[in-house]
Amino acid sequence: MNKKISIVLILLALALIAYNVTIIDFNEPLGEQSIIAVIGVVAGLCAIVLLLILLTSRKIQKKIDDK
Repeated sequence: MNKKISIVLILLALALIAYNVTIIDFNEPLGEQSIIAVIGVVAGLCAIVLLLILLTSRKIQKKIDDK
């Protein structure tokens, strides 16, 4: 996976997080209407963490291969 594709996916995850945050009812965040939005926010955060781990591991692999 290319670095540009990873950055685009991170931006898409951020957009989905922003959208889901607008749906959450902060008076009752785990209520019937908001739980799906909370799950969407958590899933977006997980996707960003995984993509950052992937980018870091590629940098480490490139340094190992250069030696």
